[in-house]
Amino acid sequence: MKKIGITTTVPIEVLLAEDYKVIDLNNEFITSDDYHHYIDIAEKDGFPKSLCAWIKGIYGVCIEKGIKEIVGVIGGDCSNTKSLVEVLKNKGIKIYPFSYPTNRRLSLVKNEIDNFTKLFGENSKKIEEIRKELGEIRDLAIDIDKLTYIDNKATGFENHLYQISLSDFNGDILEFKKDIIKKREEIENRKPLKQNLRLAYIGVPPMTADIYDFLETLDARVVYNEVQREFAFPRHHKAKNIYEQYYDYTYPYDVMFRLEEIKKQITHRKIDAVIHYTQSFCHKAIEHIVINKELDVPVLNIEGDKLNELDARTKLRLEAFTDMLLDRKGVY
Repeated sequence: MKKIGITTTVPIEVLLAEDYKVIDLNNEFITSDDYHHYIDIAEKDGFPKSLCAWIKGIYGVCIEKGIKEIVGVIGGDCSNTKSLVEVLKNKGIKIYPFSYPTNRRLSLVKNEIDNFTKLFGENSKKIEEIRKELGEIRDLAIDIDKLTYIDNKATGFENHLYQISLSDFNGDILEFKKDIIKKREEIENRKPLKQNLRLAYIGVPPMTADIYDFLETLDARVVYNEVQREFAFPRHHKAKNIYEQYYDYTYPYDVMFRLEEIKKQITHRKIDAVIHYTQSFCHKAIEHIVINKELDVPVLNIEGDKLNELDARTKLRLEAFTDMLLDRKGVY
């Protein structure tokens, strides 16, 4: 089976219709036991130290793993991806560009997906069949989300992991389906978790995935992962076709559109406070100004860089934040 890397969530149905094995380069990078090695490869090849670790990690994975074809999302995600794919193209890697339109209109989304489809071969009937098949697996991730915020049985990390994995279904749809069904059954048989604070995690998925376990030691639990939940396309049942599904996907569009859904979930899930994660050297960090102003619950902004574990300073800030929230809530 042909392999193709992606730099973020794309219309994967198009790629699967052409029998590609899809690899989310972000997941390949951050789950590695030696993820620093990929960053080192990029910096040795000239990538500046003052550049997002994700971009360098993606580059390192491509070089180390011998990825020959990549879908580079040059609009609606990282502003550095356009330069990244130019370097990769110079290395002999075949690049398929994809953009989410800046102006969010259904007609523009349709045009981008149609252009993307033409790069691989047009097979709209098969694409829709695959979309429905993937919808069944997305529903399983939605079940785990409900087990997080309704039944209080799933951890914040499990919520994060099984939704973020839907960007590429771990490269094997059937195996991933078996895995998520098994995990759902395991979670269903647990007793409810007892943390007093209900938190939202918004922003790009973290380099520091230990944040979830650490928060749970502080009597807090993440019951809403914003971007990870969008990877599951939680409103896919409302979409009549692939165009409407990706039009409804909040992550690549403007922050005010994202905030509409975030505000709904804060109310629906009875969120006490928000943790907004940003990555060092990322343009999305500027969005915190708007987010902090627009939300009616306390918001803590934390920043990650190269480490895949929380540093002492960030832990201290999280401890102080949760202490303040627990005091406000009258828990202690």
